Amino acid sequence: MASSLPQGEQALDQSVKPKQPSKIAEFFSNLSRSWTGMLGFSIIILLVLLSIFGPWITPYDPEHAEFGKKLLPPMTDGHLLGTDQLGRDIFSRIIMGARVSVIIGVATVCIAGLIGTIVGIIAGYFRGWIDIVLMRIVDVQLSFPFILLVLVINAIIGTGLRNIIISLAIGGWVIFARVIRSEVLALREKEFITSCIATGVSRLEILVKHIVPNLFTPMIILASLQIGTYIIAEASISFLGFGVQPPTPAWGNMLNEGKDYIFSSWWLITFPGIAIVLTALGVNLFGDWLRDTLDPELKGE
Repeated sequence: MASSLPQGEQALDQSVKPKQPSKIAEFFSNLSRSWTGMLGFSIIILLVLLSIFGPWITPYDPEHAEFGKKLLPPMTDGHLLGTDQLGRDIFSRIIMGARVSVIIGVATVCIAGLIGTIVGIIAGYFRGWIDIVLMRIVDVQLSFPFILLVLVINAIIGTGLRNIIISLAIGGWVIFARVIRSEVLALREKEFITSCIATGVSRLEILVKHIVPNLFTPMIILASLQIGTYIIAEASISFLGFGVQPPTPAWGNMLNEGKDYIFSSWWLITFPGIAIVLTALGVNLFGDWLRDTLDPELKGE
């Protein structure tokens, strides 16, 4: 049946149709409906801003020792969170420690994610003896406790920021490999992949055009959840003396330096501990929201 509206009015009616919201606007609209996701996202943004602008907002040089101001309590002589056993400002060191945590968390996820994704795709797509060999390697590595394995690697290659990233990546790639392999195995059974195989589409084309693009969502979800794990692992290893070395400020070595003063100067370990807890909480809250939002099965699709 023809429309009763004149052509001019039809064109006007079509022109005033509301535009679809952009992906970014939709993302923040969904995020604003979850207070846990918004809290986690806010903590992450704060952490990133501190890591970027830390050198310009720290009130004191985080590595400068002033022995005349040793172990000052919080809110004393211009030191918001007090000073440590060498007279260094705790607040400045925590801010600069955020940079170390962000660098280690992001760099480790990128390296471990890349290695694990490549291994998972190869194992899940080609299967056969390649899958058996790669997954046995994964199983052997998973049989070792993660922190213990990283400590052993660090003892071999040495301490420092670069080496802690390498050791965490070597210890963490297996998680990505297992998850991505399972996703690839599930994708291989989908009808559109079966149709591609039946019509003679090459393996490489199927892999590049159909398998890899469908792995972005699980990769993003897993990466967001693993960042918090790596930050806590780095703090644990630095606390044991095998990670980032003084005088470079890192939350883990701040805990290590302050443990001897736990009963007399509580602020030396309290504030770095709070920073670690808040960071892990923020990353996990945002990762959980991201998983619930992007995972079709959890959304009931």
